[in-house]
Amino acid sequence: MAKLGKIIDMGEQLCYCNSLDEKMQKLKRKLEDLSSREADINKELEYAESLYLKKRRRQVENWLTNVERISRQVHSLEQTLEERRLLGCVQLWKRVEELTGEVTQLVDQGRFPGGLTFEAHETKGDALLTTKLVGQTFQTNMDKIWTCLMQDEVLIIGIYGMGGVGKTTLVTHIHNKLIENPNTFDHVFWITVSQDFSIHKLQNDIAKILNLDLSNMDDEKKRAAKLAQALMRRQQSVLILDDVWNHFVLEKVRIPVRVNGCKLILTTRSLDVCRRMGCQVKIKVEPLSKEEAWSLFLEKVGNEISLPPEVKDIARSVAKECAGLPLAITVLAGSMRGVDDICEWRNALEILKESKLGQDDMETEVFQVLRFSYWSLNDSKVQHCFLYCSLYPEDYKIKREELIERFIDEGFIDRMKSRQVEFDRGHTILNKLENSCLLEGIIEDFPNEKKCVKMHDLVRDMALQIVIVSPRFMVEAGIGLENIPDEEKWTKDLEKVSLMHNKISVIPSSLSPRCPKLSTLMLQHNSLRRIPDSFFVHMHGLKVLDLSYNGIEYLPNSLSHLENLTSLLLRECDKIEHVPSLAKLSALKRLDLWHTGISEVPNGMEMLVNLRYLDLYESFCGNNIKQNHIFI
Repeated sequence: MAKLGKIIDMGEQLCYCNSLDEKMQKLKRKLEDLSSREADINKELEYAESLYLKKRRRQVENWLTNVERISRQVHSLEQTLEERRLLGCVQLWKRVEELTGEVTQLVDQGRFPGGLTFEAHETKGDALLTTKLVGQTFQTNMDKIWTCLMQDEVLIIGIYGMGGVGKTTLVTHIHNKLIENPNTFDHVFWITVSQDFSIHKLQNDIAKILNLDLSNMDDEKKRAAKLAQALMRRQQSVLILDDVWNHFVLEKVRIPVRVNGCKLILTTRSLDVCRRMGCQVKIKVEPLSKEEAWSLFLEKVGNEISLPPEVKDIARSVAKECAGLPLAITVLAGSMRGVDDICEWRNALEILKESKLGQDDMETEVFQVLRFSYWSLNDSKVQHCFLYCSLYPEDYKIKREELIERFIDEGFIDRMKSRQVEFDRGHTILNKLENSCLLEGIIEDFPNEKKCVKMHDLVRDMALQIVIVSPRFMVEAGIGLENIPDEEKWTKDLEKVSLMHNKISVIPSSLSPRCPKLSTLMLQHNSLRRIPDSFFVHMHGLKVLDLSYNGIEYLPNSLSHLENLTSLLLRECDKIEHVPSLAKLSALKRLDLWHTGISEVPNGMEMLVNLRYLDLYESFCGNNIKQNHIFI
């Protein structure tokens, strides 16, 4: 009987095995139907979400998760069938039946009669940090702009006035008021335009705040059409363009200004820009009155300090030198905060008066006030640190840690007993510059929260005026350069050159700048492929060379003769596989080969007796050294 039972079991197994392949084919056909439905749904979701108008339903999200899970299980089962044994056929047959039922159920559930998405009510955004409005003039302008925004027929509002007069502060308060009033507009968007304007860049900036991806679209008209579609879906919105330097055609960007749609507010230094942009209302921001300026000055200098009567009179005269410009008042008052010595106040007033002799242009006067804050730093190294920040592009957020590294490279911070002590000194310098209102402290949220600083554009303009003369800089950073400056611009008195964040791909083999005083050359974030050997021949004084984030394949042999070089940065130059001999670079203190293609430890490394920082992380030669980061 036992033998007969085994024969029956074997027969049953054979029956299951004979129909198993047929069952599996049915399951795979069902899975194909499910996968097709999944693809259709993902395509619909991608379109809806690209407009930032819809949000996928939770049940849709769960369904997609289940489809992914069941697909993995079917593929795993298919692999198991290829390796199956006769005795496992019953269990496999039952598993195929179970999965077929689940796939059939998911196909039925994938119809979603209620739709895939629901309306996503976007928040207006966060309030922007700003300073307190001072004076009746600001309040009058606030009321005027608000009234115009509430009128259907007013679509474009232009706010103009000289640099530093408070245009950005004014529209920042408008932005925050719109956010605080939920019954006005549904969406409020803010974009800083600045001098390096292009249609392409503005389209990218708008796309970013709308969560649109235009990276794969080069055609300006197609990009514009996609932006217009996204903006038109957001009825009752306000777009603020701050710091527009030149007029442009709205149609090229496809900003759909219309009733019940998008309204536009722009700030500019030029009335002509307002006119040519078709602003229906043009509001000029005037300087503060004497009393308003004095009130702001007292607030910024510190109301907690009670100035003696004789000092107060001089302080009034100092405040008057600011010509009613809030930026100048803020910067100058910050530099005099805590000063109660009448001699210092008299000295400040004398400097301001002397610096303005024979000049009647108000913007030039602002520069003189800003220069006073620079002079009053009373520390040449801190002043050099301030001027160094002008090497970065306009509106650039400079990470504090990175900036302090640069200060160390440049010798602005003396060598101390430890790296931590040097960084403490660096943070102290940046704090002093922030407290003097020469730098603005900000937080960079992406990808990780980092403390940064930036220069107000007017403060940067002032710094660039200083470095035209001494120390002598050439700064053409972040302006879209495709060609390196001609040789006549490389003058003998140049000390620092910044060409970072451009599109320079080639340095002509004929270019051999005669710059014996050049100590810093910043070429990071370009498209450089090669550097001719002649380029460094007459740069014997070079100390800091940054070629990071380029596609350089070969470094010239002339690099080996830069005996004064203290910092060589080749970060993210992943195509470089070889570095010329470093044997003569005995002054080198910092060598950054992070994520390069260098396969061997550079020749002459043993001669780098002053090396304090070495970064080989993710470079091939890093595998030959126990530590990728070395600090000495």
